[in-house]
Parts: sequence; C-alpha cells; structure tokens
Amino acid sequence: MPLQLVEPGQFPDRHEASQGVVVGIDLGTTHSVVAYVHNNVPTVLEIEGGLLIPSILSVAEDGFCIGKKLRESLSSTKRLMGRGVEDAICLQFPQLMSGRDIRLKLGAHTLTPVEVASYILSYIRSGVEKKLRAPLEAAVITVPAYFDEAARVATKQAAAIAGIKVLRLINEPTAAALAYGLESGAEGIYAIYDLGGGTFDLSLLKLQKGVFQVLATGGDLNLGGDDIDHVFAAFLKTKDISYARILKENLSHKEDYEGVSRKDLETIAQHFVNKTLEISKEVLKDASLNSEDLEGVVLVGGMTRMPLIRQEVEAFFGKAPLRDVDPDLAVALGAALSAHGLTYGAETLLLDVTPLSLGLETLGGLVEKIIPRNTPLPALASQEFTTHQDGQDGMVIHVVQGEREFVQDCRSLARFELQGLPPLPAGIARVRVDFALDVEGLLTVSALEKTTGLSQYIEVRPSYSFDEKTLSTILLESQKYGREDMEKRFTMEKTLYLRNG
Repeated sequence: MPLQLVEPGQFPDRHEASQGVVVGIDLGTTHSVVAYVHNNVPTVLEIEGGLLIPSILSVAEDGFCIGKKLRESLSSTKRLMGRGVEDAICLQFPQLMSGRDIRLKLGAHTLTPVEVASYILSYIRSGVEKKLRAPLEAAVITVPAYFDEAARVATKQAAAIAGIKVLRLINEPTAAALAYGLESGAEGIYAIYDLGGGTFDLSLLKLQKGVFQVLATGGDLNLGGDDIDHVFAAFLKTKDISYARILKENLSHKEDYEGVSRKDLETIAQHFVNKTLEISKEVLKDASLNSEDLEGVVLVGGMTRMPLIRQEVEAFFGKAPLRDVDPDLAVALGAALSAHGLTYGAETLLLDVTPLSLGLETLGGLVEKIIPRNTPLPALASQEFTTHQDGQDGMVIHVVQGEREFVQDCRSLARFELQGLPPLPAGIARVRVDFALDVEGLLTVSALEKTTGLSQYIEVRPSYSFDEKTLSTILLESQKYGREDMEKRFTMEKTLYLRNG
C-alpha cells in the first residue's frame, strides 16, 4: 500500500494528476536517481541506460551535457546550495569566481549552484518524459535532513527553473524509511544511517501502525564519500579524483585492486567513519535512547557498501544493519512512494522534526525558544510579548535559530518591525507572535497586536546557510556552554527585573 506524508489531524491534500506522471527525485551530491510507482510498485527509471545519474554538468561542443566528466565540468555543487561565498571558499571549489554571490566558471559560462541543479533536474525531466512518453506532472524531491531553510528554498528554485512542480521536499533518511516501511511493515524504533557522496545524516524513526515519527536527527553537510575520495587521491599521489573513486568502489568488494589494498583505504576512511559514529552517539543522546532500544538499523547511501562501514555500524549499534533495499536507490524509491501517495491518496502519517530550535530575541539579548529542537513537523507555536517602554510604538521581531541562550551565539534568520502600536504604558500592549513551520522546514512568522488588530508577517528565506564547522558543532557547543549560558541568563534576567521594578 502506498505511503503518504500527511499533516496531523488533516486528510491528505491530494494533488490531482492529469495525464502526466509523478516521480520521486533523489537529487544527490555525486549521483541523482529518479523513480516512480508503477502498478503499486516503486521502480527506478533508467535514464540514458543508467539507474545512477552522475550529478555532473559539463560543456561539450554542442552545449551543456549531464553525467559526463569532461575537461570543463562542475560536480558536487549540491554542497553549495543556499550557502555563502565564505562557505564555497572553505570548500575549495576551483571554479569559484570572485564576488559577493557564489558563481562558478564553466567554460565561457558563469553559473550559480541553483542553475547547475536546474540543468540536472531538466535532464531528469526530459529523460522521464522520453522514457514514459508522458509529461512529468510533479515530483517529490529529497534533501539532507540537515539542509536549512536557505538550501531548501534553493532546491525548490532549481526545480521551478527546470519546470518541475514540487509536491513536497522530504528528508533523505525519511524517504529511505518509507521505502523500507513498505517492504517490511516493521514497527519499533529504527536508526537510518545515511552516508552519501556529500552528506551524512543519522535519523531515529519510530514506526507504529502506519505512523513514521522522527524522534531525532543529526548530521554533517560536509561529510561524505567526496571527502574520502580527496584524501584517498592524495594518498595515491594523483589529482584525478575520479580514479580514486573508482579504486574505492572496487575495493568495496575486492581485497586488492591495481596494487592498492582495502586496508589502505580503510585506514584513510576510519577517521570519517568515526565522525559519523560520534554524531550517531549524540543523536541517541538527544532522544534519550540507547542502541538496545532500537529494532534495527537501515543503511542508505553508496558509501555504506564499504565493508568497514558495515562492520563499524554493526559494532556501534549492536545489530546487523538491514540491507533489503539497494542503498543507492532507497531514497528515490521512498520519494516515489511519497509522490504517489500525495497524488492518489494513502494511509500513512509521517512526522518529521526540526533539527534546531527556532526562537526570538527578547530584552537583554536573550533567546526565547518558540519551537524547540526535535519538534514534529508541521509545527505551530505562539507566545505573547509586550512593550518595555512607555509609549513604545514599534517592536522589532528578530527570528533566530540555535540552542544557545543568547542571540549573539545563535544564527540570525530574519528581522521585521511591527509599527503603529498604541501609545500605552510599558507592559500593557499585547503582541502575539505565531511561528508556523511546514513539513518542508520553511518558516512563517507573524505578529499581531491584540488591541488594534495590527499585524505583520514574514517568510524566512535566508540567503546563506551554515558553514560546516558551525553546523557540525552547534549541538556540542550548546552542551559545553549550557551551564555557563544558564548562569548568564539568570544574571541578565535578575538585572532586568531589578531595572524594571
């Protein structure tokens, strides 16, 4: 039976398909995959003879081409989606051009990461329509669980440029769970260990009577097979990353290949594998769970074919990982099931979670968390605030994201001002602030002055994303400075109380 993402307490919002097809697209860092549901069975489509489409844009004599590594090529640009120039510099993209925004040089052309993704999606759309002889009506596209609002918006922009209607963005580990849920009908808590070409995610999902609830998630946007490839290439004393990747893939099922041993590769990969296990440990801690509480572990992503990873994951979780679905294809298959369910109706409820808390700046630079970390999506939350000065006629709404107690230690997402408040004594005006976070992780913040009905709202669409260091350490920092932050908060609140009488 097909599965569907549905908001709690609501009936499915069915997309009415015409004569077109709906698909699931895994828009990956190194490879992309597209699937659809045929006769109630999720099926991966072969595009130009392959199930895996290399996420490479190149310049050929007759224009752009997808999937072939030529002299002038761009690859792994998913890592730049929704990010700033500083991030691109840190990631050492050789094609990066100078300027305030990310633009990449490809032959005589300059392209943004969104434009690169749009070419890949256009290629997929064309391949689907040619293969199925029907227009591509709409798609569910997957993103890493730790993609923030900027990266998600960038993904939707790329799809729009490619002429693809997005039914929904869903997290990659969640999509994989949908694929496994259909196959196994299992219940209990499962860890989804997703190590792909460019990102790592660990999600804990509770499966029960058709409900998939994400209990906790964690990850690193810059930890994947690409990173191992670059270090392995340095070990091989070559600049040809493709050659290093080929050796790596062959050593996953051979002890030796072209004079290189699997042991050499595993020695290099061990550091990266350890990082994934450290993240996994933190996610379990966030959910107040131990490995003994899990029913099983699902492996997703091509990197999980490496024997070392399978061994380390089994040792860490204390149980052999499930491998019923091809790890390269599971995400696309789950996305196809989601697309089919959204179009034709289904019976499964999925509750995703927000990976980081969302809140507002209050007096003294303090953060008031409105939607805490790991809240199931979609989420609605409200809180009332008031003025702190007599006759105050405006209020700045500053939206932040993070786990720390002070604004200076969190990420600023957006600001807007509610003007025209009635000139009342301090503490009398009542402003209700509503946060609405949808299933795609996009946030709408609104403010309403209850006496006059004055209101203002904003959709949070930040122009850049976290750099990898901030993203991978933010939770550890919140724990490290937790006690110190609370002491500072208490001191500040006491000072404000005494000052305001």
